[in-house]
Amino acid sequence: MPTYEYVCAKCDHEMEAFQSMKDAPLKKCPSCKRATLRRKIGGGAGLIFKGTGFYITDYKKTSAKGADESSASSKPTDKKPAAAAAK
Repeated sequence: MPTYEYVCAKCDHEMEAFQSMKDAPLKKCPSCKRATLRRKIGGGAGLIFKGTGFYITDYKKTSAKGADESSASSKPTDKKPAAAAAK
């Protein structure tokens, strides 16, 4: 739920309200009790993602070490046992 900023047109009282996007804007000023409260247009805050799947570590690229191991295992080996080579 976003936080909205309000300002009163009569007394210039400023406040913030934590409301759902579906809620109607507030109208009554808590300071002067008049129905002159207006919602300010703001830039908004950045999005905050919580939970799994939103962290940079969840999308790590394969490291160079892992690439070296996979390329070493794909090379053919011509190694023969020492006993077979002596014959």
